[in-house]
Amino acid sequence: MFTTQNYVVASSLDEAYELNQKPKSTVLGGCGWLKMGRRMMSTAIDLSKLGLDQITEQDEYFALGAMVTLRQIETHPGLAAYFGDCIAECVRHIVGVQFRNCVTIGGSIWGRFGFSDPLTLFLSLGAEVVLHKAGVVALADFVNMPYDRDILVEVRLPKRGQKAAYVTHRASATDFPVLAVAVCRTTDQTVCAVGARPQRAALVVREDGEAVQAFVDRCADTLTFSSNLRGSAEYRAHLCRVLVRRAALAIEEE
Repeated sequence: MFTTQNYVVASSLDEAYELNQKPKSTVLGGCGWLKMGRRMMSTAIDLSKLGLDQITEQDEYFALGAMVTLRQIETHPGLAAYFGDCIAECVRHIVGVQFRNCVTIGGSIWGRFGFSDPLTLFLSLGAEVVLHKAGVVALADFVNMPYDRDILVEVRLPKRGQKAAYVTHRASATDFPVLAVAVCRTTDQTVCAVGARPQRAALVVREDGEAVQAFVDRCADTLTFSSNLRGSAEYRAHLCRVLVRRAALAIEEE
């Protein structure tokens, strides 16, 4: 549950940005996670009237407005036609359809949660975010930036001929992942993103000519893992070898 003293439906991004500079102001996404906690905010800023709920295809990328829901990306025919089933796969385990009809991609990416499925996949796809003031920022850089008062406007998925696979292990069907892995191949390189370590997703780049098993071992040996109630660090390191190999072989078979 959350409570607010002021609720403002922003009429422009400039208005939303100015409101967000005030202490304890919060930009609202789908409010999925806000509803699960207890938070008091001075001003709740609603972006729903700014036309940010559309997915558009450009020559070089797909643009996902910040208010696009996870269900929209799960069922979008253009995304499925270009990227295959990895987009739908990365969100289909998130709670349920009703939840995914509310939760936004902007909130999911802005939060930079370690357990985030979209963050892990989008990192492997070479995604970018568009911030109102800072402009276009590579997601690989954005995940490590400190939280500030800027506003995420759009997420861009570049069209680079990607072949990607997304795999997870979960204790139950709709739980947070114990470990999440995305492997993506382009004409230039192959990368692996590993999330729910439980730290934020991190990238490992496959070296030229590197065998699959060597790549698998390097991912597991290079990345750090920690323990929480869903699994130990040792268990996650073991899962990393299993899931990276599974995803890497999946894209080689395509």
